[in-house]
Amino acid sequence: MAIQTVGIVGAGTMGNGIAQACAVSGIDVVMVDISEAAVQKGLATVAGSLDRLIKKEKITEADKAAALSRIKTSTSYDDLKSAQLVIEAATENYELKVKILKQLDALLGQDVIVATNTSSISITQLAAVTQRADRFIGMHFFNPVPMMALVEIIVGLQTSDATHGSVKALAERLGKTPITVKNAPGFVVNRILVPMINEAFFVLAEGLASAEDIDAGMKLGCNQPIGPLALADMIGLDVCLAVMEVYLKEFGDSKYRACPLLKEMVAAGRLGRKTGRGVYTY
Repeated sequence: MAIQTVGIVGAGTMGNGIAQACAVSGIDVVMVDISEAAVQKGLATVAGSLDRLIKKEKITEADKAAALSRIKTSTSYDDLKSAQLVIEAATENYELKVKILKQLDALLGQDVIVATNTSSISITQLAAVTQRADRFIGMHFFNPVPMMALVEIIVGLQTSDATHGSVKALAERLGKTPITVKNAPGFVVNRILVPMINEAFFVLAEGLASAEDIDAGMKLGCNQPIGPLALADMIGLDVCLAVMEVYLKEFGDSKYRACPLLKEMVAAGRLGRKTGRGVYTY
């Protein structure tokens, strides 16, 4: 099935990033969130991101105008009916995602594909709450979406080959490099990445080195572009903690226990860049 219009539920960091990637690639977008303020903030973020690309001479003013004209914002799920694919990009919370998916399932035509941008929750489990399990799939983008080349495409037990093919083709149309992953907590990248971040918090908590030196060590010793603690601040410490808690629950293996320091910082509201303070102060 050719995908001409993509619906996106959530205008936050991931949602507006996916919207930009689609719009720049010539795909119409309907971006929905719970309030007009939320969708307008998401649209403003896209405009700012496009302005930075203009300054770098990657796109023109005409390209920006064309991309923004392809993004329709709304606070009503009814406006998603025109989409051939709807991507749920809400907060990493199982109950919230189930609520959204059930609403979408009741509203959308039976041929519409529904994808979730979850970074850790079971695709098979989420698919089971819908009446379109064969047309349900994971489409895990990475932050910042316009810049990151990778998309993990996660097939649940029920996902059809046709659904996988349509979504893979869309990812390639967006200029991304998709990898296909079987359903398992954390999939591939975050299964390796988030426990590494968690271990960096253990190293910090034990006083083995300063945050700056831990990050410098991983950047210079492992050729990582950003240290794990700075990356945690970028992702959001609450998101890192939520992912570790999913791993511990799903695998039942104590190696996935969250570092107490990570828990303490989340409890204090020090969530990283989005709150102005995490491991570092912004």
